[in-house]
Amino acid sequence: MEHIEIDDEEIRTFYETIARNVKKVRKSKNVTQLDLALTIGHKSVSTIAKIEAGLENKHYNLEHLYKISKALEEDICVFLEKEEA
Repeated sequence: MEHIEIDDEEIRTFYETIARNVKKVRKSKNVTQLDLALTIGHKSVSTIAKIEAGLENKHYNLEHLYKISKALEEDICVFLEKEEA
């Protein structure tokens, strides 16, 4: 297997895509940031708000995405989909 080159910009874009998709699904189901945070086991909205706003280099990990997919009753793959150009 060959080594692949992935730059920081590509990773940042990947995380932004996931955050945007989670936010879109969350809003479409009328779930607040606080409700989602509490449902996945956070005590405050802080982490979700920072991820959605792109602050402090915060992003969802796999456990977050799994819990969010269950909470929002959505296939986890939806969060990874790129927007159509």
